[in-house]
Amino acid sequence: MTYVIYFLIGGTLVSLSTYLGSHGKSFLAAFASTFPAITGATFVLMYLNGGNNAIVGYAKNLLWFVPPWIVYVSVMIFGVPRFGFWPTMVGSLVLYIACVGLVKLWLH
Repeated sequence: MTYVIYFLIGGTLVSLSTYLGSHGKSFLAAFASTFPAITGATFVLMYLNGGNNAIVGYAKNLLWFVPPWIVYVSVMIFGVPRFGFWPTMVGSLVLYIACVGLVKLWLH
């Protein structure tokens, strides 16, 4: 049942974001996409199952994904007008994964 709730929350946020973005409300779409509902639900469930230490470790590791995410979004901003959506999407995902790999290597 818990996974059904996760699915509904995630699906609702994606649908809301898509709806808002397709109606020219890009700021609200971005807000809906980045709203920490999934992370918040994860915090609650981790707390209930693992306590404070589980949450703190998870939160610290989340921060390591911010720089790769900034690279991903920046490539989309600058690449879509120049190369089109699909090539930029593929390239930005490849760069995101590469950046995550670099972060992982740097941490260990």
